[in-house]
Amino acid sequence: MAITRLGRENGYFGYAKVKIGLPKNFARAEGILRFLELGKQVDDLVLAMNRAAEAAAPQAREALLEALRTLSVVDAKAILAGGDGAATAWFRKETEAQLADKMAPIIHAVAEQSDLVRAYHALSSELARLAGIKSELATVEDYVTRKTLNGVYTLIAEEEHTIRAQPLNYTGGVVGKVFGLLNSAALPQP
Repeated sequence: MAITRLGRENGYFGYAKVKIGLPKNFARAEGILRFLELGKQVDDLVLAMNRAAEAAAPQAREALLEALRTLSVVDAKAILAGGDGAATAWFRKETEAQLADKMAPIIHAVAEQSDLVRAYHALSSELARLAGIKSELATVEDYVTRKTLNGVYTLIAEEEHTIRAQPLNYTGGVVGKVFGLLNSAALPQP
């Protein structure tokens, strides 16, 4: 499962599509922070957020597999007929709340160990003091949890797109057979 790669070192940090960057207000002020010689703190914050996501990502695997075990025939037909993105949307609907609950304590623990919270608050205080820019986040852990989940569903979407585009590459398994049916238009429309 492609999700496994997110749980490795640089799974988030080294993959631009899912790399967790600065929160919106911080990103707008990144130039100011770097000008004020706070670049190392910015870089440390970004790395710490991504490391927290990488630590939490393995929680996704079991939840996604469990969701697949509960997939109904009606859901499967809707996913197949729904086009690119339908499976991703189904996974998000079925697993997002559960994954957030499982990931949050891990992200919190990593945040505490890595000084992520302290670094975030230090930069936040500097931005508020110097430029009047306030963070739009309740907590940095909530932000990292949300971004971690977005990364998981981004990879699911990539996998789904690949399978739908090249179902014959998966002919040995059930997935290929099912998606191959779509290309041959053998499935009745709902």
